[in-house]
Amino acid sequence: MWSTTKLLIAFKDSPSNPETEMDNKTLAAIAIDDTDSKNGMCTTYVAYLLVEQFLKKGVSFEDYPFLIRLNPNIPWKTRGNGAVSLKFRTEDPEKAYEDACTVISKYSELENQANPGVVMSTISPPNIEVSNFAETALSEVVSRREAISLMKRHNIQYRGWGKQRGLIGALAAIGNLLQHDTTFELLAFRSKENWGHRRSVDNKSVIDMSRKAYPYTFNCYDEEKRRVLVTPRGPDPVLLGIRGEYPKKVLQAYRMIKIDETVRGYLIFKTNQGTGAHLKSKLDLGDLKAYRSGHFDCIVAEPPKAGIGGHVYLKVKNEEGYADCAAYEPTGRFRKAVLSLITGDLIEIAGSVRKRTSKHPTIINMESLLIKNIAEDIRFVNPDCNVCGKRMSSKGQRQGFHCDSCKKTNRQAEKVKFENPRTIQVGLYIPPPRAQRHLTKPKQRYLLQRKVHSPLIDHWFN
Repeated sequence: MWSTTKLLIAFKDSPSNPETEMDNKTLAAIAIDDTDSKNGMCTTYVAYLLVEQFLKKGVSFEDYPFLIRLNPNIPWKTRGNGAVSLKFRTEDPEKAYEDACTVISKYSELENQANPGVVMSTISPPNIEVSNFAETALSEVVSRREAISLMKRHNIQYRGWGKQRGLIGALAAIGNLLQHDTTFELLAFRSKENWGHRRSVDNKSVIDMSRKAYPYTFNCYDEEKRRVLVTPRGPDPVLLGIRGEYPKKVLQAYRMIKIDETVRGYLIFKTNQGTGAHLKSKLDLGDLKAYRSGHFDCIVAEPPKAGIGGHVYLKVKNEEGYADCAAYEPTGRFRKAVLSLITGDLIEIAGSVRKRTSKHPTIINMESLLIKNIAEDIRFVNPDCNVCGKRMSSKGQRQGFHCDSCKKTNRQAEKVKFENPRTIQVGLYIPPPRAQRHLTKPKQRYLLQRKVHSPLIDHWFN
């Protein structure tokens, strides 16, 4: 199996000048999406095969493969709604494009209604329209027609299969340069004979790794439910995935895990996972469009209510209007924070808009809750009798209070102000790891400084 290190050794004694070779190579980006189906395959695995093939042909990679997670609310997505782009230098970009199309045709789940797309661009950086398209695709619904129109307008090569929905994600992956917050994920892949069978990964080693590698890895293990999160459950080629802050950290974490099956190889991706990139836009309560993601400030309009199945519902308001929000049962303790709210609390909610149906109204699925100001929980109670100490009864408006015990009347008595202590505090509340989406920013990441640059390490591909 080829690796970056082996390739470097193979070319070490070449008499050619590396700088001259680099000048003769074209900088290109190829992106792919929607190669998988519910029955198997994974776009990241197809990307792994492409990287393997490109490296054998002498392609020089400029950066890690980009794994771009897009709007998680798209109803026709498969699993994590992720597209992959590869940025590299080559003497023959057309041949690289043909190779990518061949790999897509061979490995995509076309027979199971996959709708893949391949996009190639030699324009760097991408046109501003393409960058804006990529930004929109993080939180809204964008169309295939819009993607094709953009690619024709800017002479970007593309090919699609089936309904060609993969062109949307592929173009978005070309346009997203991960210039802001980024994380990394090492994905290890299985040998084909193991696809569809139980993954042989030692859970105890994963738990030990998760605790030792903290806070430089995230969402590997759910402490509350004692659930390992690095291994998927489907029949796809992915064995496990480790998310973290730096390439070296995810590689170190991977080497701590005990695996009792043949590993096809691994690949480290640079990604927007765990950055909250899909929630940066502001939601307008007066214009809630289905499947849109974002955030908004509001005030609690009514006390929260617990519903059937353990779900919690909350009505909020701001100057734009009212909205119904929900925290669902899988979010665990997050629901307790929502239930602790009272009318008048000032909060910021981030989440996604669920489409209205004949049975359900438009509702915002909550992904995070930022409590900015806590209202006083005040109630007024009848005064105690100053003779016997028993609680008095009201005789009516402005008629004072009467003691049913000792029969005394006090016309000057007034209701007594009583303040209930609040059990919740100002701060950020998010669901546990098992209920977080790929893009959800884990709480531990708010405490870390964003890294500026992470160059390719020696063993980014194996």
